[in-house]
Amino acid sequence: MSDTKAVRAIFLDRDGTLNADSGYVAEPDDVRLEDNAAEGAAALEHAGFALVITSNQSGIARGFLTEVQADEVDARVQALLRERGVTITASYRCPHLPEGSVPRYAVECDCRKPKPGMLLRAARDLGIDLSRSWTVGDGARDVEAGLAAGTKTVRITRDPAESGDGLRNFCASDLAAAARIITARE
Repeated sequence: MSDTKAVRAIFLDRDGTLNADSGYVAEPDDVRLEDNAAEGAAALEHAGFALVITSNQSGIARGFLTEVQADEVDARVQALLRERGVTITASYRCPHLPEGSVPRYAVECDCRKPKPGMLLRAARDLGIDLSRSWTVGDGARDVEAGLAAGTKTVRITRDPAESGDGLRNFCASDLAAAARIITARE
């Protein structure tokens, strides 16, 4: 990455971080934001970070929803955030799963987290400085992808015993708590 690329970003997992993870959400009306997600996203945007969704969506490869349905759900998540004053800069998803039932998506790829392909693509597309960026998600795959891409990480966990294990940089109870961790270090 060249020195002129100074965009700082927060790579946000979608399900379980921004919106409630209730399985394979195929209908926009079923989308509900996680508690404090809009507050946390707003604080990060206010701090000057680009907000980029990076989401594994294996339900597409499993045949539970189509790409069009996934687009509609993603648009709903972004609309709910926009209603609360938050703008998502870009959204990336991986529809692949090697053992999926839809042949077109049942492939190995470099974009399915924990691989860092989505983050690296976003960095290229948007001029993001990965060393000045963070990845936030509720799964180990999110953290692993962030570390592989060279970002700092925050894992969203509701387990008070979980405080980091050398794989994650930080842990937080929700996106607002993650935002406080990140902004205190910037």
